[in-house]
Amino acid sequence: MEIVYVYVKKRSEFGKQCNFSDRQAELNIDIQPSPELAELFVERNPVDTGTQCSASMSEHEAISFWFEMETRGVNHVEGGWPKDVNPLELEQTIRFRKKVEKDENYINAVMQLGSIMEHCIKQNNAIDIYEQYFNDTEAVEVTEEAPSAKTINVFRDPQEVKRTATHLSWHPDDHRKLAIAYSCLDFQRAPMGMSNDSYIWDLENPNKPEIALRSSSPLITLEYNPKDSHVLLGGCYNGQIACWDTRKGSLVAELSTVEFSHRDPVYGTIWLQSKTGTECFSASTDGQVMWWDIRKISEPTEVVVMDITRKEQLENALGAISLEFEPTLPTKFMVGTEQGIVISCNRKAKTAAEKIVCTFSGHHGPIYALQRNPFYPKNFLTVGDWTARVWSEDSRESSIMWTKYHMAYLTDGAWSPTRPAVFFTTKMDGTLDIWDIVFKQCDPALSLKVCDEALFCLRVQDNGSLIACGSQLGTTTLLEVSSGLSTLQRNEKNSASAMFERETRREKILEARHREMRLKEKGRAEGKDDDQRYEEPAVDLQELVAKAEEEFFDVIFSELRKKEVDAVKKSKLKQKQAVDTDQEPEEEDTGQEEGEEETPA
Repeated sequence: MEIVYVYVKKRSEFGKQCNFSDRQAELNIDIQPSPELAELFVERNPVDTGTQCSASMSEHEAISFWFEMETRGVNHVEGGWPKDVNPLELEQTIRFRKKVEKDENYINAVMQLGSIMEHCIKQNNAIDIYEQYFNDTEAVEVTEEAPSAKTINVFRDPQEVKRTATHLSWHPDDHRKLAIAYSCLDFQRAPMGMSNDSYIWDLENPNKPEIALRSSSPLITLEYNPKDSHVLLGGCYNGQIACWDTRKGSLVAELSTVEFSHRDPVYGTIWLQSKTGTECFSASTDGQVMWWDIRKISEPTEVVVMDITRKEQLENALGAISLEFEPTLPTKFMVGTEQGIVISCNRKAKTAAEKIVCTFSGHHGPIYALQRNPFYPKNFLTVGDWTARVWSEDSRESSIMWTKYHMAYLTDGAWSPTRPAVFFTTKMDGTLDIWDIVFKQCDPALSLKVCDEALFCLRVQDNGSLIACGSQLGTTTLLEVSSGLSTLQRNEKNSASAMFERETRREKILEARHREMRLKEKGRAEGKDDDQRYEEPAVDLQELVAKAEEEFFDVIFSELRKKEVDAVKKSKLKQKQAVDTDQEPEEEDTGQEEGEEETPA
């Protein structure tokens, strides 16, 4: 059935304004229901229909525009002076000030502005919205909440050729900036086109680094100066020490000469607590620890060779890969070596033998992290091979506490600056472990999978709540831990101190027991040697002589018998040969006689 309805309109009415009016409804067509068509349909019962208040739209598009943020500095200069006054000339400025101060309007303006300023100062003195009350009281234990951590930001290496984030350093003042050193530590496997730049990042702007630190060689370490936040110290892959001043730009401000620098990559740099704030020292796998003054950084002021034989021979030195210096112990410093040995040194020692105080041996591989406990400097943390160990200076033969052997290699570790019993470790499988040894000793309190690639470095902010982790592909992840892991708990200091003392005492007892057993075994061995040494002469000498003579004559008689047997055999052989020679002529004679007899026949 085809339904057609034709609308007819004159050409002259095209575009004419429509005038709408009310009129009666008209029926144009009426289609009656067909029973045949009804059989083709199936009734649906019940019927579910969804409704919503918003208007239904068949298609919706939204155009989002890329918004780029850019950080720019503002240079403030002195202004407000008249054109005829040079602000750099002291006499002109003093003359102009005296002229202005004599003016009556100046006094009226100062009096008017002074009342307003006084009102504002009184308001500030009335209430301080940033004041923290009860700072001296002991910290109250926080609520029982599960340990947790969340990702705050991610800083990625802006270069196309990705490099490893080898070291991190927090800004010493506002903690809103993070310096990251990038390098490739695979020996002679650096990819083509790899950049040598390292960066300073603003935590609020992860899209673009704030400053690029340019260097002739990739940086392995990078440290802020705690006394001057504009100055940074870096250790290069080629062994040089570099220094930057961010006020002067991205280029190197001071650089050590190659002849007096390290021979291997610099794996550790630390600023020293000095009056000038310009002294530092560095460590490298060439086995040397060097002291520097950045005011004359061309050559080191002092060199210590890590030779545990105390002969200061560079060929016997152990490669240094981590450093530790505690400002409260200004004459002592510690070095972690590639051979798994921690060397405790005294800087003020007069001789080479006195500079190396003692050694601590317990790891099977390089010690990647070495740090003293900020609350108890006698105890220090080492991270190497598959474990993290806590040591005490009073126990040198073994560590007092250690973690279990993990399946993945450990790469870095650090103590919490706010809790004495909490430390952090990173692993090659991209996992961050947070240990609370007061709460649990066998397993970490929190294990967090940060990324898929290996984590290489770790740095904790001074407030203990923010942790930065650098990965093998140059990605630095900023994490915030829960308040329970960053806030000092009630009686935690006493508990941690008691635990360290108890474990140190236990190790001392075990060391004394082992020493006693070794002395007993040594005494027994020496006693046996002495008994044998003194008992052997007590044996009857005649017996020994008789035995030796008997053995001597037995050898002689056996040789004589052997010779006699050989002689008999030779004689028998000669006789046999003689008999054979006699028989051969007789046979020839008989043959001739037989021939003679046969001839006549």
